[in-house]
Amino acid sequence: MKNSVLKSAPSCARVLPLVFAVVAVSNACAEGFIDDSHAKIEARNVYFNQDNRSGPAQPSKLEEWGQGFMLNFTSGYTQGPVGFGVDALGMLGIRLDSGRGTHGNPNSVSQGGFVFPTDSDGRAVSDFGSLGVTGKVRVAKTELKVGTLMPKLPVVVYNDGRLLPETFQGWQATSKDFDNLTLIGGRLSGVKSRNSSNNEDLAISGAGGPTGKRSNQFYYAGVDYTPRSDLLLQYYYGDLEDFYQQHFVGLVHNLTLPVGSFKSDLRFFDSSSDGRNGSAAGRAEGYRSTGYHNNGEVDNRVLAGLFTYSLAGHAVSLGYQHLNGSSDFPFLNQGDGSATYLITDRQTGARFQRAGENTWVAQHAFNFATVGVPGLSSQVIYQRGGDIKSDQGSQHEWERDLVLTYAFQGPTLSGFGVQWRNAMLRSTVTTQRDLDENRLYVTYTHALF
Repeated sequence: MKNSVLKSAPSCARVLPLVFAVVAVSNACAEGFIDDSHAKIEARNVYFNQDNRSGPAQPSKLEEWGQGFMLNFTSGYTQGPVGFGVDALGMLGIRLDSGRGTHGNPNSVSQGGFVFPTDSDGRAVSDFGSLGVTGKVRVAKTELKVGTLMPKLPVVVYNDGRLLPETFQGWQATSKDFDNLTLIGGRLSGVKSRNSSNNEDLAISGAGGPTGKRSNQFYYAGVDYTPRSDLLLQYYYGDLEDFYQQHFVGLVHNLTLPVGSFKSDLRFFDSSSDGRNGSAAGRAEGYRSTGYHNNGEVDNRVLAGLFTYSLAGHAVSLGYQHLNGSSDFPFLNQGDGSATYLITDRQTGARFQRAGENTWVAQHAFNFATVGVPGLSSQVIYQRGGDIKSDQGSQHEWERDLVLTYAFQGPTLSGFGVQWRNAMLRSTVTTQRDLDENRLYVTYTHALF
C-alpha cells in the first residue's frame, strides 16, 4: 500500500545517514555545524484539474486539492580536515478534496492516484508524509552525501510537479577540487514518488507499473567543465542495471550582444540496452522498453537544441529535438511521476520522447518588472511533434502551455507566491489521451534560521 510505513530491513542507504548523524551531533558544539545550519519551511496549497478529452477509459476527469508542508534542515560541517553534517527533509501532504471518481487509479493501490496515494478502498488517503535523512562528509572541496537525494542532472532529474517532490535513496559524491571542473558520481537504489510515502525500486516505461520488473541499481557519473564563465561543457553517463545505459553530451553558451543576449543550449543522448534488456529471454521476463517494432529493446538517440534571445524583459526561444532509433527515450519512470532533461518535458506527461519523434519548440517569457510590475512573470510555450513511429503509421501531437507567476512584494507578504498553469495536449497516438489541464499553486516559504 502506498501510504504504509517503510520496511525496517537495514540497508547501507538507511544505516549510514544515522551513523553520520550520531557523529555530527556529538560534534555539534564545534563551530560550523550549528553556525552554518539553515532551516526553512514551505507550505504549498495545490489544486489540479485534468479533463481528458478523448479515450473511453475512466475516470475522464481528474480533480484533487491538497495542502503540503515541507521542512528542510541543512546543517553546516564540523571543524577539522574531515567535516561531518546531516540534512533532513520532512514532508506532509493533506487531502482537502478528492473523490473516488476523480482520484485516478482507484484500482491500483501500488501506483497511487493523480496527487495522493490510493487507500485500500480505492480512494485517496487523508494524508501522507515521510522523513528523509542525509548524512554528509566533506574533505577539502569534495562532498559525499548518503541517504535522501534530489538529483537534478542530465541523466536523472527528480520530479516536483505535484504536492510533494519525488526523492531518491542512495549516495552521491561531488568534487570541486579542480579549477573549472565539477565531478559527480553516485548510485541510486530506490525512489519515493511524488504521491507516495514508500520507497520502491527503479524502472523505465514499459517495464514498471504494479507488477513490472524493477532494478535497485542505477549508477551515474559526470563532469561539468567551465573553461570560461560564459561556457559550460558536460558529459554524463547513467546505467540502470538490466535496462539501459545512457551517454549525454551537452553545451551551454551565453553570448552578450550589443543589444540583448543570446543563449545556446545543445544536448545529445545515446541510449542502448543493458543486461537482461539486451537479450530476448530477458525482455520476455519483462525487462522491456516501450517503442516501435523493437521487441522491447532500448535503442534511442536524441539530438536537441534550444536557442534563446533576451531583451528588456522578453525571452524568445526556438528549439528542435530529433529522436532516432526504435525505442522511446529511456529514463527512470515507475509510472507514478517522473521527469527528464529533454527540452520538451513540460507540463503534461507526453514529453514528446516517442520513437522517431521530431519536435519544434517555440517559447516566450516576459518579466513584468520591466514595465513597473515587479514579481509578475509569464511564459507561453508551444511545441509540435511529428513522424512518430506506430503501427498506424506516422503520428503527431502538439502541446500549448501558459504559466502566470506572481511573487508578492513588500515585507508583509514576503515569501508568498501564486502560480497558474494551463495546458492543452492533442495527439493522434492511440495510447495518448487528449487533455486540458489547470493547476493552481499558492506557496509560502519562510526561513526559520
